[in-house]
Amino acid sequence: MVIAYFFIDLTLDIIRTYNYDFKVGESLVVAFLANIYGIGIFAFVGFVLPTSKLLPASYFTIKNADQLKSVYRILGVSYFRYLLLLFFWGSKKNRKKYFNGTRSGLTNFIYQSHQSEFGHLGGFVLLMLVFGIMVVKQFWLMAFFTLIINGFGNFYPIVLQRYHRIRIERIS
Repeated sequence: MVIAYFFIDLTLDIIRTYNYDFKVGESLVVAFLANIYGIGIFAFVGFVLPTSKLLPASYFTIKNADQLKSVYRILGVSYFRYLLLLFFWGSKKNRKKYFNGTRSGLTNFIYQSHQSEFGHLGGFVLLMLVFGIMVVKQFWLMAFFTLIINGFGNFYPIVLQRYHRIRIERIS
């Protein structure tokens, strides 16, 4: 898989780099590429394989809904959701891929939410490891950008998928 090669190559380049003062733009580009590659590894595999089955079913059960709702509210995930609807999921065609509005469509929606959450969780963990490497190497700005992009690119979607699951459990 080419994207995995690019991710590993980029990570090894970060590890091998010594005494280089990355500029703001360079730090942002490296952080962005690390996130795209890291997310892409799990996204592409998740498009063709039921990767969410690698986690136990109990992982997808919401154990403390009130705590999750608080995290959702405090982090402002509703604004993130609004932006997703506005720029990505706004068209009916895109939304129908996830949920067609029927009760039988709930099964597909649950499956898709598990797949999405697994992909974002894998990307999040992988990128937190890269973040750790950047911190150890003292690439502070690059680490900061990686953390921010990873937060919005992976952590927020995980919280959003879990929040959806609370709502789904009420009707299923």
